Amino acid sequence: MGHVSDERAIWLGRQVLPHEPALRAWLRRKSLGGLDPDDIIQETYARLVAADSVAHIRDSRSYFFQVAGSVVIDHLRRMKVVSISSAPNFDYLETPSDEPSPERQVIDRDELQRLARMIARLPGKVRDVFTLRRIHGLSQREVAQRLGLAESTVEKHMSRGFLLMSDWLGHGGKDPLQPSSPQPASFRTFDASQDRK
Repeated sequence: MGHVSDERAIWLGRQVLPHEPALRAWLRRKSLGGLDPDDIIQETYARLVAADSVAHIRDSRSYFFQVAGSVVIDHLRRMKVVSISSAPNFDYLETPSDEPSPERQVIDRDELQRLARMIARLPGKVRDVFTLRRIHGLSQREVAQRLGLAESTVEKHMSRGFLLMSDWLGHGGKDPLQPSSPQPASFRTFDASQDRK
């Protein structure tokens, strides 16, 4: 039994304890029906120590939060009077996830597509340099060797790429307004000083 408890203590110290501050912050944001977060955390640890096995646990952070949520729900069930504000608030089983939400995934995918379109619009060599440096992670020297360019040219192409992309981003992904071409003589503005001659 001593070996199991030493093993469990090591597991708790490495896999669970680092997540305690996040659990405390999470519990502070919840309606706990008068329960003390310290008591919840203590009982959560007691349940983890008493568990037959932890070998099946793949995500110790989520499991830690789920056990704490179960502790809260069990206490709320045992209470003779449950506050009306805590009764419908059984979102304790909704463990905060490191996974981005579906909405965040869609937004990120749209941003990546927008970025890909901007990179595709870069002039030929600028696009090649930018792609090799930022997407494939090659060093400036490796890009210069691969494309047969001087390192200073690679640096200039990167700078130009950043300037073009930041300009596009500053204009909502559209080309900035270009100055119009010179107007023909018949459309030039009237100059009153010439009329006096």
